[in-house]
Amino acid sequence: MPSKTPTYPGPLTARGAVLAVLLSNEDQTGTEPLRGRVTLAAIVRTLKRKYNWPIETSSFPSNAADGRATWATVYSLPPAVIERALDRGGRDWLRSRASAKRQPPPEFD
Repeated sequence: MPSKTPTYPGPLTARGAVLAVLLSNEDQTGTEPLRGRVTLAAIVRTLKRKYNWPIETSSFPSNAADGRATWATVYSLPPAVIERALDRGGRDWLRSRASAKRQPPPEFD
């Protein structure tokens, strides 16, 4: 069965923020708007299932700040997927995200 073509979420959504980091091939941290609202794992799961992004997951043992043993998870897109996505509209989507963030909020009467 052929894989589905990935689609882009809204540029100013938490899903859009995570996808922007994955497309930039940077490390994702639990920064705003994610902290306290929804887990990164839930966003990644939605990007995989609803938006068809082939996000890879790897987990490894780590230590929590209080010394307890825990697991850390890293999410990434394969380099070929990033390159293909950027060539097929990803750059425009990232630009639209940047310009939407700079616009003043709409005024209501």
